[in-house]
Amino acid sequence: MAEQQHYLRIEPTRGWVSLKLREVWEYRELLYFFIWRDIKVRYKQTVIGAGWAIIQPFLTMVVFSVVFGGLANLDSDGVPYPIFSYTALVPWTFFANGLAKSSNSLITSAGMLKKIFFPRLIIPIANVTSGIVDFVLAFVVILGMMLFYQIAPTANVIWLPYLLLLALATSLGVGLWLSALNVQFRDVRYVVPFLSQFWLYATPIAWSTTYVPQQLRPLLGINPMAGVIEGFRWALLGTETNPLPMISISTGVAVVLLVSGMFFFRRMEKTFADVV
Repeated sequence: MAEQQHYLRIEPTRGWVSLKLREVWEYRELLYFFIWRDIKVRYKQTVIGAGWAIIQPFLTMVVFSVVFGGLANLDSDGVPYPIFSYTALVPWTFFANGLAKSSNSLITSAGMLKKIFFPRLIIPIANVTSGIVDFVLAFVVILGMMLFYQIAPTANVIWLPYLLLLALATSLGVGLWLSALNVQFRDVRYVVPFLSQFWLYATPIAWSTTYVPQQLRPLLGINPMAGVIEGFRWALLGTETNPLPMISISTGVAVVLLVSGMFFFRRMEKTFADVV
């Protein structure tokens, strides 16, 4: 009796495809490795090392305090301007760094894309998630500043994990769109710094939402990072602005960005190895 032969045909996906998130879970050990690799490479052969995670938002806070808090004398919701701005800059730096790294992640990993198979979603996810270590280091400085200014955290600190997850989802959602586009159009890497700079000043980091009429403040949540920033100040500094309506809108926008980004990424995935 002749031995029955089995064939496996591998074909490229067509049109819109499923996300196959189960594959990402099955390759979770590779995801952990990529995260650990990014953390090690980031500070390898640096003199200050992980101190850069603190220096970047701290020096920006100094500049903002001199220009906006001193010269422009902007309102800071009744708290000292240095901690007002630094509390916003910590989650913003996490978001901006994750966006910059994830948008260019497929280009920097071109060698692996051409040689081995693994869920490509792992690459941008690892680039964004690895920034949590930097966030934690910079967050310790917030606690020190709160102690210095004698500001006690409120019961609303229970919202902080959710607000961090919201910043991560926003960074990853936009990063997925830009990383997939960057493979096809290398102009994207020049657009990202400009986009981050514009987004920075469109977010209430240097300025307070009290300058916006109260009935219009929830609409600021169309910018997901506005909900994150206001939420951090509300939870840690006890500012009187109630950001929950803004956070609700920011959550909806972040979910749309993340889900649409994943589907677009999966649709373009079949061309990565050929084009990159």
